[in-house]
Amino acid sequence: MASATSELARLPDRMASEDACATRIIGAAIEVHRYLGPGLLESAYERALHHELQLRGARALRQIQLPAMYKGVELGDAYRVDMLVDGLVVVEIKAVDRAATIHQVQVLTYLRLMQKRLGLILNFHERLMRDGIIRVINDPDRAASEASRPAGDD
Repeated sequence: MASATSELARLPDRMASEDACATRIIGAAIEVHRYLGPGLLESAYERALHHELQLRGARALRQIQLPAMYKGVELGDAYRVDMLVDGLVVVEIKAVDRAATIHQVQVLTYLRLMQKRLGLILNFHERLMRDGIIRVINDPDRAASEASRPAGDD
């Protein structure tokens, strides 16, 4: 019980660190978008964002291939995360007309499998970068409560 209590005590610090990291990522994304504008491939934005984050002192890893497990069987490299920043925030980079619901579900799956709480979808094909930012939260408590509700209880 003591470990659960100490984990809860650290939660506000972790959330503050994640928020500070997300703020840094968003600032870097706005700078990249301001400089390059919309219309390029995702890979160009990814490289530029990685560089900008490094200039800002962040530790960003790109194209992280990670295995997934299914009932005790390793599936190999089942997914690839565009970027993980400071070991805290998962970043999915898009260059599409409009981010779709499946993109949010994809990031939520990454967060769950990586046991992370915060993800950002950055769509560089928006006229204004602020319109292309979607914050995704992995909240296991909320998911469990929604899963336990009877169907049609919306």
